[in-house]
Amino acid sequence: MMDRLPHEKGFHVSWDQLHRDARALAWRLDGNDWRAVVAVTRGGLVPAMIVARELDIRTIDTISIKSYSKQEQGGLKVLKRPDPELMGDGDGILVIDDLVDSGRTLELIREMYPKAHFGTVYAKPKGKPMVQTYVTEVSQDTWIFFPWDMALQYVQPYRGED
Repeated sequence: MMDRLPHEKGFHVSWDQLHRDARALAWRLDGNDWRAVVAVTRGGLVPAMIVARELDIRTIDTISIKSYSKQEQGGLKVLKRPDPELMGDGDGILVIDDLVDSGRTLELIREMYPKAHFGTVYAKPKGKPMVQTYVTEVSQDTWIFFPWDMALQYVQPYRGED
């Protein structure tokens, strides 16, 4: 069997769909007294803003983690940490990301803030154990195309000519 290119098993997410799904995540997280939202940059920024708005959470911070190499799954490096006084051990903190894939990023954040609650809009099977709350599960081999990574362009018809 031939390997597929990422776009051949793609899940395209529009701005409208992301907004609906992030609001659904907020509804699932309602009922707790969250002290703050921490967005995992960069993908978690938009969902975190929507969740914070829906749950009326005014304290928002970010954490930024980068892989050492794009080609190889090497170590992770924390580029920016949230305010230590705010975070403590993570109790009452909602950590939001767009997607959990392998779970490595959230695993590192969990080591730093063991009592934080982790929520993502989308979850793949390998990373699902790192997340307490998510909206949509997709298969591990599905490539998610987020709206901030896409541009509108002409597409040739499947059959025939234009």
